[in-house]
Amino acid sequence: MNPELFTFHPFTEQELSALTNRRDGEVRLGEKVCIIPNSQTKFIILGIEESVGPQANKGFAGAEKAFLPFLKRFLNMQSNRFLSGENICLLGRIQQSSTHISSEELSAAVEQLDHVVSDIITSHVKRDHTLIVIGGGHNNAYPILKGMNKLLNEKIHVLNLDPHGDCRAIEGRHSGNPFSYAMAAGVLASYNVIGLHKAFNNEAILDFLKQHDCKHSFYDDIVNGKQSFEDQLNDFIDYLKHKQPIGLELDMDSISFSPSSAYTPSGISSEDARKYMCRCSSELSPVYLHLPEAAPVNEQEEKISGKLLAYLTYDFIINHPGMKIQLKN
Repeated sequence: MNPELFTFHPFTEQELSALTNRRDGEVRLGEKVCIIPNSQTKFIILGIEESVGPQANKGFAGAEKAFLPFLKRFLNMQSNRFLSGENICLLGRIQQSSTHISSEELSAAVEQLDHVVSDIITSHVKRDHTLIVIGGGHNNAYPILKGMNKLLNEKIHVLNLDPHGDCRAIEGRHSGNPFSYAMAAGVLASYNVIGLHKAFNNEAILDFLKQHDCKHSFYDDIVNGKQSFEDQLNDFIDYLKHKQPIGLELDMDSISFSPSSAYTPSGISSEDARKYMCRCSSELSPVYLHLPEAAPVNEQEEKISGKLLAYLTYDFIINHPGMKIQLKN
């Protein structure tokens, strides 16, 4: 196993400038965000460009290609009265240096990535920052939770919008078991998952959810008219609104026709995903946001994934109580 399979690359001013399209009479977010945290920084954005997690879970590559398309759209949003950008730090990205990894080595590669992700969080993020992680597989939820647990010295309550429980057996690390590993490591206060698809969760996952008293709902109940998405969302927010700290997860697999590692034609709409982001950010004040599993494979899919990730990140930031506190100051 290559000891430097994953490397962290801080952003430079030159890279930031190259990604930002300037126009006379306008100011873009890319002209306002910083690359080194300062006294104004509230939100820290970290990119992860890897697909060993999904591949170790017998899935497909592509999750390593989501972060750059996001950057191209997010940095070129307008800096205006709604979001000016000075409180956002574009920290850097973790890159996978090789795609030539044997199936026998994939799980070990994910374990190596776990250490890199958690170490970067504990060394670069402060308690008063809100972390935003974009790209890569859902395997990274585990090291994010480990890093945030060490940073805050508290267990984290997690709300996850996902067709899959991602709490498969502890059988070697991959994108299908971050929350079972997190539960076993004692960094989860509670695990809550909304929008599960009944056809794509095995009995072991369902048993895990019951055994650990994980609040969960099924997308199938929305399809058959038993509940609306808003009903389910209200229920979860009411359940979690007095619990802290909270981590917010949204697997891009949950959105209909979103280019992702487990693409689905039957899922929530992009509008409902944005409503989830707006309401959960505003009402739950999460300490982190994680947007994994986008996996574009061509230029058109990069446009779709990049713009959708940019919208979701924007919604999270402008609705977060930390943003509103800074505006008052």
